[in-house]
Amino acid sequence: MKAVFFGTPEIAEACLRRLVDTGTQVLCVVTAPDKPKGRGYKLEPSAVKKAALELGLPVYQPASLRTQESREQLASLGADVFITAAYGKIFPPEVLSIPPMGCVNVHASLLPMLRGASPINRAIINGDTLGGVTIMYMNEGMDTGDIILIKTAVIPYDMDFGAYYGLVTKLGCDALEDYVNLAAEGPVGHIRQNNDLATYAPKVEKEETLIDFQKPSESVYNLIRGLCPAPGAYTYLSGKRVKVFKAKFAHPEGQPYPKRYFDDRSGAFVELAAGDRSSGEPGEILFADKRGICIACGAGAIVITELQPEGKGRMTAQAFLAGNKVI
Repeated sequence: MKAVFFGTPEIAEACLRRLVDTGTQVLCVVTAPDKPKGRGYKLEPSAVKKAALELGLPVYQPASLRTQESREQLASLGADVFITAAYGKIFPPEVLSIPPMGCVNVHASLLPMLRGASPINRAIINGDTLGGVTIMYMNEGMDTGDIILIKTAVIPYDMDFGAYYGLVTKLGCDALEDYVNLAAEGPVGHIRQNNDLATYAPKVEKEETLIDFQKPSESVYNLIRGLCPAPGAYTYLSGKRVKVFKAKFAHPEGQPYPKRYFDDRSGAFVELAAGDRSSGEPGEILFADKRGICIACGAGAIVITELQPEGKGRMTAQAFLAGNKVI
């Protein structure tokens, strides 16, 4: 099978390497143009481009797939199939119709749930407990094409975006290899998506990363882990903007404010010490010590245990408190 591969970030890089390992003939790798990065705005190639050059594969970086030049370039390659993973650009009908075996996409959700740009972040932010990937045929809609196969995985309550990204990357590679094996045997079966069950995963906007302590503790906790390590949820402590990377629940079931907190190391609830405050307005700090910084939410509370002040490195809440008074 002869393929053209489209992709940009690390998850796509892993899929490209797996595709090559299957023995698929990759005629060309299409990826986003190099982008300026860092203080010097030096052009930085995508993870996929770096991998393609390492593997000795031709690279094509069109600014758009809607130009006649790009369509003619892709058509001239003579590929059987176009395979994409997190490419980041829309395929126009003229491109979708080029390969005789169609355009196949590795999408990081269980379609029709979480169609869109940020399914990995959104799965965690939403508090989903089941996730996975879908191999699908592309059409003119946004992730609306027929499903070829899916792979599922349980999402633990304490898994953050970074860990889930790694899990989905492995699943995506395995699913892509399964597709290649199916395609080698002949026409690949597929089923239509149920559009009535569709949900969406829009790009995470900057304003969403500010923690809203008016929301229940579960929502705050899920936002923190859904944005860790990037782009990072943030709040303000001691007048300083801080990104929050790790937190834990600080309330028992049925209690609006904490009487005890959950200790990750012991795996058990620990009663608050004498003098600890057990209630407060949303956003109010209830206690701050070596256990972390406990903040009341709209319902319940969380204990921040790891954060990063602007201009500094990532640190424990205890280290932050050594130089900053928050109560």
